[in-house]
Amino acid sequence: MRLEQLEAFLSVADTGSFQAAARHCGVTQSTISRQIQALEVELDATLFHRMAQVKLTVAGEALLPRARRICQDWQLATREIADLMAGQQPELCVAAIHSVCSHLLPPVLQQFCQDYPHVQMRVTALGSDRSLKVLRDGLVDIAIVMDNERLATSLDMQVIPLYQEPVEVLMGVDHPLTEHPRVPWAALAQYPHVVFKDGYGMQRLVQAQFEQSGGTLHAALELNTLDAFRGVVRQGQMVALLPQSALADSRHDPALAVRPTEAPVLTRRVVLVTTRDRAAIPPIQHFCHLVHERGAVFLSPPELSELLSMR
Repeated sequence: MRLEQLEAFLSVADTGSFQAAARHCGVTQSTISRQIQALEVELDATLFHRMAQVKLTVAGEALLPRARRICQDWQLATREIADLMAGQQPELCVAAIHSVCSHLLPPVLQQFCQDYPHVQMRVTALGSDRSLKVLRDGLVDIAIVMDNERLATSLDMQVIPLYQEPVEVLMGVDHPLTEHPRVPWAALAQYPHVVFKDGYGMQRLVQAQFEQSGGTLHAALELNTLDAFRGVVRQGQMVALLPQSALADSRHDPALAVRPTEAPVLTRRVVLVTTRDRAAIPPIQHFCHLVHERGAVFLSPPELSELLSMR
């Protein structure tokens, strides 16, 4: 059964004439007749009484509402897809790690809303694992996450590198580790750490670094917001290893101190991920372009090159 057969059927039913249906569809009468005959053969039922005024049979009456609904749904689908590919997407949903939501995205969101005022933006702060899951489940259009090896093997995903940044130590201003211009990894192993909850890429990154250096990470507390990290670290002996962008506000807090680590300097890579089919949709394509541009200039302090060269 083909769509043009159903359209021919509806045209004959609406006009009561094969000839009028042919004029309406812009084809010959014989073409309409062949389409109706093929439909009747497939359904094994006669759909019309062929008289001076063509009338529906009982089988034709049963088919009519369903055929009309199929054709209407098809027309609606083609309009919606055409609108989508023309940039008329009603909303754009993004899941991103917390530091990206706080520092990378604000100017991007402002520019995108100016460029696409009819598109409703929805941004949710999640860990990397959860962000990728909701992307794969089709709940968001874009995920901005910490890079991991599995992304390189996902053929249906398009991965756009954004930036990389060093991981540094957050501590209270009176913490003993502040005496180190660059904190040794052995010294870090002597203190309790505040870490991201399971499902956050940073937790795995930090844990792997301690294992490689032969030390033990003493994870005393798991949290999932940057405000909570700052609040706990202010209280005393706990420290936290966080990416540079997550420490922007902490550098201006008189109760907190930030120090780089000794070599090897741990770095985090941040990437934008979307599905390959979504990447062709104009609003999503434009948003990806804005984020990529912002990522290219996001971290450029003088000390960044020096820190990365210590790896």
